[in-house]
Amino acid sequence: MIIAIDGPAGSGKSTIAKRVARMLGFHYLDTGAMYRCIALYAIEHGIDFSDAAALEPVAREVPIVFSHEPGNPVASAVSFDGVDVTAAIRTPEVDKAVSPVSAIPEVRTALVEQQRRIAAHDDIVMEGRDIGTVVFPHADLKIFLTASPEERARRRALQNAERGFGDTDPSVILADLLARDKADSTRATSPLKPADDASELDTTDMSIDEVCDAIVKMARAVHEGEQ
Repeated sequence: MIIAIDGPAGSGKSTIAKRVARMLGFHYLDTGAMYRCIALYAIEHGIDFSDAAALEPVAREVPIVFSHEPGNPVASAVSFDGVDVTAAIRTPEVDKAVSPVSAIPEVRTALVEQQRRIAAHDDIVMEGRDIGTVVFPHADLKIFLTASPEERARRRALQNAERGFGDTDPSVILADLLARDKADSTRATSPLKPADDASELDTTDMSIDEVCDAIVKMARAVHEGEQ
């Protein structure tokens, strides 16, 4: 079974997808981490964030490995070309670089191929921005998470404060999120949008438990309907 969870930055995709995976005993894949690896490579090597010729071979050939502790469906570490980049891909610099890098069609094509291979043989919860529309248009369950821009900025500020880096001013974060929304939703390749058959959840006034319970309930209903 494939559960696709899409939504804009700050909508709670990662938090929700990880918990849903644990609740269902499914594998979990953070596709955004894969794009962040390519963005980090571009930063470290001084490559323009729109340079398809330089970044497509990296996305296609350099291995991205998610390491799991026994019994945990959520990866505890991400390595890129044999180097642990778990923390390095979550910096403000990568936050800003990942949108233009992920807009490169050749990079998206290369990483989508990897994502499909990873999900080929396991029940999985996969989150990103085009899982239900491009990566797995025939996913068993598609969820599109939303929240008000102000709430998303508040959440990101709290997240940045907890991890000890990044802006913690909600007004600054709000401006960045709105710019990211525009870039993601208007890009020519795989724009951010809900799939026609996705269930949309506005999480602005919902707790994490409420959102997860709703998705798990839908997943179990789909599973029972398939039997």
